[in-house]
Amino acid sequence: MTSHAPPRVAGHVGPEPPVAVSRDRRRRGALSAAGAGLILLPLSVAFAVTLGAAGLSIGEVFQTIAVHLGLPLTPLPALEDAIVWELRLPRVLLAALVGGGLAVCGAVLQALTRNPLADPYLLGISSGASTGAVAVLILGLGSGAAAALTAGAFTGSLMAFCCVLALIGVTLGGSIRVVLAGVAVSQLFSALTSLIVIWAGDAQSTRGVTFWLLGSLASASWTGAALCAAATGIGLAVCWSASPALDAFAFGREAAASLGVSPARTQLVLFVVTALSTATLVAASGAIGFVGLVVPHAVRFLVGSRHRVLLPACALYGAIFLLWADTAARTLFSPREIPVGVLTALIGVPAFAVIMRGRSAGS
Repeated sequence: MTSHAPPRVAGHVGPEPPVAVSRDRRRRGALSAAGAGLILLPLSVAFAVTLGAAGLSIGEVFQTIAVHLGLPLTPLPALEDAIVWELRLPRVLLAALVGGGLAVCGAVLQALTRNPLADPYLLGISSGASTGAVAVLILGLGSGAAAALTAGAFTGSLMAFCCVLALIGVTLGGSIRVVLAGVAVSQLFSALTSLIVIWAGDAQSTRGVTFWLLGSLASASWTGAALCAAATGIGLAVCWSASPALDAFAFGREAAASLGVSPARTQLVLFVVTALSTATLVAASGAIGFVGLVVPHAVRFLVGSRHRVLLPACALYGAIFLLWADTAARTLFSPREIPVGVLTALIGVPAFAVIMRGRSAGS
């Protein structure tokens, strides 16, 4: 019987296996998503600065930035220049930096603990920051100045993290031990915050505390943006360098150890880095929820679970998400402004429900 198979040509390797084609398609999709984020982020920053009670054009925004960078252009009138340079641009940049940093920290902690519900506040950072901020606002430590508020929140965050380390020890143990220690410390500092508010607070100070606890970027400054840029940049660099170890943790501590990773040392270093980064971000913005929880899950659908690509993508899309959430919080309800944490919760809860349903359907 004559065979009708095509003759084999020397050097021909045939079609790629389906697995290779699928892997190549995922890689192209990840690169496309990352490229889209690199384009969307600067456009979002420029456009968000134009929005507000005083309407500005993108050309005026770039003109103001160029003048402050030393280019020989005609400056805008003093009021419009101040609106762009002193009010809106620091706030937009701070929102982007806080969103990107929280998303990266959330992705790292979800990998280290193998807990999809982990977020940057897992280690009691948010509750500790709240206690420190309340001590400044209500007890008057540091005269209630903005710098004192930031310092108090940062100090409270570090105290909470030290309490977590004291409970779990430097060997850390399993992820369940870390989660339980974080929950216990969070409850302790939440109780301290409530005690201070009930014992010494009045109506005005309690309103200010509530606004801060829900997350707000209204007090953004260039100093705060610079500190958050350092925290986000250093945190991303350290965590990105540990991407192979984070990939190995997906299979558990024992599997990671068999692949040459030191689980205890890696976890300790990354816990400290994410705690310091989160403490800096929370001190500048308050406790903004759901960014570090939802964004990493959403980004995994776009770029996959390899942390070498996932972490930079989380930084990009976390920045875009919080930037637009804060822009909506300060413009949609004008002349009133709502805490951005309220809006991220209103967006984050339905988004998280959709993600969880998708995971259930896929399992």
